[in-house]
Amino acid sequence: MPDMSASVSLAVTHLVPLAKEVDKNKVTPGVLGFIVFAVMALAVWGLMKSMSKHMQKVDFKESPDAEVEPAEKTDSTAQRG
Repeated sequence: MPDMSASVSLAVTHLVPLAKEVDKNKVTPGVLGFIVFAVMALAVWGLMKSMSKHMQKVDFKESPDAEVEPAEKTDSTAQRG
């Protein structure tokens, strides 16, 4: 753990002068913020497109035998026991 706190204090000492140079009235997310937002937006768009394709493949129609089959299984197990 001592190495981690030393690296954190080193990073803070290097970032403090940078923070003093920035004008508080002109702080913006910048290019990095835009890039991160754009990547996240593209990822969400891709996931939604993929989900749409998978949902179109799902068949929601039930076969008429699906309702009869569980009743037959319960009757056959009751007769055996």
